[in-house]
Amino acid sequence: MKRSYKLQDLDCANCAAKMECDIQKLAGVNSANISFMTSKLTIDADDGQFGRVLDEAQSICSRYEKDCVIVR
Repeated sequence: MKRSYKLQDLDCANCAAKMECDIQKLAGVNSANISFMTSKLTIDADDGQFGRVLDEAQSICSRYEKDCVIVR
């Protein structure tokens, strides 16, 4: 299932690219894309694992930009 989320306080295009790369490597993620211009995260992941994937994605985002939040 593919879902999109707003990224609040995303300030660095390079950090966004690193976040995207790390999120794509998560188990259960088929694809992930971050648009820096629109501050939008799109994830295609297995339905049953979406909650875990979002929690791990938030952890990744916080690692690169401590104030960045995935608005659910």
